[in-house]
Amino acid sequence: MDENKEPQNHQDYLPKSDVVSSIDSSVLKDSNDLQFKSRLDLSELQQSVQKIKDEVGKVIVGQKDMVDMLIASLLAKGHSLIEGVPGVAKTVTAKLLAKSLSVGFSRIQFTPDLMPSDILGTSVFNLKTSEFEFKKGPIFSNMILIDEINRAPAKTQAALFEVMEEQQITIDGNKFLLDSPFIVLATQNPVEQEGTYRLPEAQLDRFLFKIDVEYPNLEEEIEILSREHELKDKQKTAEITSFLSAEQIIKYQKLVSQIIIEKHLLKYIAELIVSTRSNQFLYLGASPRASIAILKASKAFAAMSGRDFVTPEDIKRAAIPVLQHRVIVTPEREMEGVSSKQIIKQIIETVEIPR
Repeated sequence: MDENKEPQNHQDYLPKSDVVSSIDSSVLKDSNDLQFKSRLDLSELQQSVQKIKDEVGKVIVGQKDMVDMLIASLLAKGHSLIEGVPGVAKTVTAKLLAKSLSVGFSRIQFTPDLMPSDILGTSVFNLKTSEFEFKKGPIFSNMILIDEINRAPAKTQAALFEVMEEQQITIDGNKFLLDSPFIVLATQNPVEQEGTYRLPEAQLDRFLFKIDVEYPNLEEEIEILSREHELKDKQKTAEITSFLSAEQIIKYQKLVSQIIIEKHLLKYIAELIVSTRSNQFLYLGASPRASIAILKASKAFAAMSGRDFVTPEDIKRAAIPVLQHRVIVTPEREMEGVSSKQIIKQIIETVEIPR
């Protein structure tokens, strides 16, 4: 049997505890009529995911991968960095996703003169009480859209470190917790250099996904023009319905955390990560935070597909958006035009898929 042959169906990756020990003959007509029932009810989650896609699809043409990964990051309690040239609907898609959810939303435009207190908040002296009161900044919301995150200097970017990792901020010795769910969606333009500050590796590591947004193809471009023509004076977001509450999102996030993953697939994730650390084309490999990110993302992708167990395909789907911003290509290979995405694809092809 060919070692590299793909499995015929997802039953090959069902948890071992799902082996049927006894079969009620009154229920099953014959021994070959085995039905594997999901132990988690994911039907409501799937319906909500499809409804989000439908709402976003009222405005956005194509960009299905971006929408899928944004939903997955929401389910996995992760943040996403969206990178693409101007005009490919990065900001609009994030705003549409936020509008389809009945949760708090803040948009912060990063500029070179933006200060940390403009994001987190500041203590203000109250003349009536003769005490300092903390005035919360725009970061105190459920979904945060940061536009052009690489336009703010390092001290402002650093203000996001604690809040993105621990969902809290510490100011003047006081700790302030943020409400759940909490997700940061940040955009950046890869081609513009003037007036920008590159995100440090520690900041990039806070993002679950780095989503590359490509140009639409010819058919999609024609559809974009047709929709724009039909809009007339209407607002693009006018028909978007908010339907998913914070409580429902938290419920789905807890459901996703219960998705089953077998030990041999955990080993597969570990082997992918370790391979980045020994790759001759990479100056810096991925950290354990990256392996945890792949675990969470693969569970989200499995849940979105209606499965309560993870398959190698879920892991492979999560690997590139999780790893491409966490590894650093050697200067020699970077000068040759080799990207981190290409190297990660090569690693995925090299590491043997568990059977």
